[in-house]
Amino acid sequence: MNVTNEATALLQLAYDLWTARSEFRRDRRRNKRYTYGRQWEDPVTVDGRVMTEAQYIQSFGNVPLTNNLIRRLVRSVLGVFRSRGRQPVCHSLLEADRCRAELLTKLLHTNAHTNRLDELYARSMEEFLISGCVVHRKWYGRRAGHIGCWTDSVDPESFFMDVSATDCRAWDMRAVGQLHDLPLEDIVAAFATDYTSEARLRDIYAGCTGDSWYMAQWGAGDTEKAFLSPSSPSLCRVIEVWRRENDTYWLCHDTDTGECRRIECEDYESIMTENRRRVREGRGTLDCRRVNTHRWRYYYLSPNGVVLTSGDSPYRRFGHPYVVKAYPYIDGEVHSFVADIIDQQRYTNCLVTLNDWMMRASAKGVLLFPEDALGRGMSLEDVADQWSRFNGVIPYRPRPGVPLPQQVSGSVGNLGITELLSVQMKMLEDISGVNAALQGRLDSGSVSGTLFSQQTQNSLTSLLDILESFDTFVLDAACRDAENICCFGVPTVPGSDTIGDGYFDNFSYDIHFQNPLPCHEEK
Repeated sequence: MNVTNEATALLQLAYDLWTARSEFRRDRRRNKRYTYGRQWEDPVTVDGRVMTEAQYIQSFGNVPLTNNLIRRLVRSVLGVFRSRGRQPVCHSLLEADRCRAELLTKLLHTNAHTNRLDELYARSMEEFLISGCVVHRKWYGRRAGHIGCWTDSVDPESFFMDVSATDCRAWDMRAVGQLHDLPLEDIVAAFATDYTSEARLRDIYAGCTGDSWYMAQWGAGDTEKAFLSPSSPSLCRVIEVWRRENDTYWLCHDTDTGECRRIECEDYESIMTENRRRVREGRGTLDCRRVNTHRWRYYYLSPNGVVLTSGDSPYRRFGHPYVVKAYPYIDGEVHSFVADIIDQQRYTNCLVTLNDWMMRASAKGVLLFPEDALGRGMSLEDVADQWSRFNGVIPYRPRPGVPLPQQVSGSVGNLGITELLSVQMKMLEDISGVNAALQGRLDSGSVSGTLFSQQTQNSLTSLLDILESFDTFVLDAACRDAENICCFGVPTVPGSDTIGDGYFDNFSYDIHFQNPLPCHEEK
């Protein structure tokens, strides 16, 4: 195993970036719990003991009640997103390239169908509402026997990126990566080129099917994925890192042949020697110009700091395969749609639970039976048994000065809980921007169709920012697909030849949405 200083530095870089997103992962897990109904699991400390809010309530013999309003709001926004029906299309910047633009549009739609992007984008939108961040990975290769351009949804829990980046378009990122948990056989199939490299890989991951050294050292918690240990003892951890690195070289123009070529810096002295020789021979020299730029490189690392493979990025335009959208990403901060309404959801649950406590604590059909009035041979257990029967008979012995048996039923006092619940429901709609009209509900039966449409439109206006922000992510993803198609080509049918090399060379195009016609317009 060859562990170099560069590999160790890369591993440390990935660890630092992953650790810097610990607050985001914690907030995401909390938002997800509230979205799917587990809303009493925030930790509380009572007498030095840490427990969940649900456990604290249950310790008093009560039941924590949940009225999940967040899930309904999320489903409403998802319904709006699905109903928009917007598809990215390609437009050529030159009239002569119209045919190539139409073909690329068809290939994009075919690729979307192959990857089931309609469903994937809906689930990604749900993730976007919950966590405020969505990540896709675009790659070219073989899957299920077919070669093509593929899209993978990346779990934000295993994703890390440059925390110093503040551009909402993610154009200033210098490092990005992902943690993979794979079976050892998949790692061997991906990185082994011969029997020697296979034996090397098996040696690196020796013991990964059980308690390996890094699991014993770092552990694997139930709620926080350890950086070096896989989620399951039967899997192996691979750390994928993409880094933007400085790239300095000499661009040389051969005045004899007119050829331009790249010369590495370490070969510059040989170029000077060649120029001196050409001067003596009376030939044209090599005109050189120093070029300083950047390039993306990828590294796949094992948990013990061994570079499994590395190389220059095959993606010409974007550098790395990830499409990232974080919202709103002001000063690098992520704030989700769900996080804005958690406080209202908590207060609603508290009011519902408090009302339940009061109802359970109030007297409901309690029988007050004087012990001195018990009939001969009767016990209080017999009285309770007869009282619960619809045709029960309870003999009792009246005595002077002893009150008659009587039933007591108490009512919950009006503490304004109903009014407070109404206020919280209204605040929830105001903060989220999802009003009753957008959810398909009428506040009253006398609302006109025009007013209902206007209320729906107003609600859509308040959600327009988050919807348009996700549309930007969809456009960026479509641009990646188009770039991969132009760069690598795609099969027209499984097993057939790809589009000819160079067909999309020097093709200037733009990707944007083709909006559907409004319902009142006729083509």
